[in-house]
Amino acid sequence: MELDFTKFVPWAIFGGMTCLIWAVSNHFMGQKNRVDERLDEMRNPLLRNKDRESQDEVKGMGGILKKAAPALSKALVPKTDLEQSVLKVRLANAGYTSPNASSIFLAIKVIFLVVGLLAGGGYGAYKYEMTQNGISSLVIAGGLGFYIPELVLAFTSMSRKGKIFFSMPDALDLLVVCVEAGLGLDAGMRRVSEELEDTAPEVCAEFAMCNMQLQMGRPRREVLHDLGVRSGVDDMKSLAAILIQADKFGSSIAKALRVQSDSMRVKRSQMAEEKAQKTSVQMIFPLVLFIFPGIFVVLVGPAAIMMIDGLLTTNN
Repeated sequence: MELDFTKFVPWAIFGGMTCLIWAVSNHFMGQKNRVDERLDEMRNPLLRNKDRESQDEVKGMGGILKKAAPALSKALVPKTDLEQSVLKVRLANAGYTSPNASSIFLAIKVIFLVVGLLAGGGYGAYKYEMTQNGISSLVIAGGLGFYIPELVLAFTSMSRKGKIFFSMPDALDLLVVCVEAGLGLDAGMRRVSEELEDTAPEVCAEFAMCNMQLQMGRPRREVLHDLGVRSGVDDMKSLAAILIQADKFGSSIAKALRVQSDSMRVKRSQMAEEKAQKTSVQMIFPLVLFIFPGIFVVLVGPAAIMMIDGLLTTNN
């Protein structure tokens, strides 16, 4: 009796994946003991006051991914500064602004690619053996695994942009009230980020980051420019440009904020009217598919039955 080795291919792939994961975990989970930490602290006194919470965050799967990200993403790292900037902006539009966000994202793409190749190769070898269909399943699964993080990033970025756009008028109104009450732009942004933290967390996060950068001493123009680029929303970019111009020429910031808030509310009302005008056209398809057939049966059904009865009686 001959053995069919193709049946053992999925089990071999599963065993290889298990060994690979175990080896990677043992390699990256190795933590220094307390003796080594004390020796490092004696060599570098700056390590004596390091935060223990930051050490806890590094542990676990997140720590493993953070440590393995530079090695895994090395093959996909953009070659030019422009491509790196574009990737950072895309990640920032989705809300990922950490310094190692790019390497982690590329590492995730590599991991999904490997998982897709293994899954597609195992399925193709088990279902079609080493034929053209098996190779096609390998390529398709690898391609899907490679582009799934891109789709998730695009969906997250689009969702975040929409939330920022629809919550900006309320935040601007509160910012106008704060500025007109005598607060500066920095204090007003801090107040807005505190008051609207639950209802508009995305806008509050952007304002909080701007306030932190201003406190660190960055020029206000650079901070406002980064705010528009980081958010990815056109109205936020317009707001940043207006504030930069107001700061440059010394005009009233409260008036500029009020004008921007009014223009955004007008734009939102116009979008609502546009959607309302589209409903009459969009209702045609459900009417034709679901309502008209029922009306047709009710109106034409009795006449059709009478015609069929008349034809039967005539034939008889």
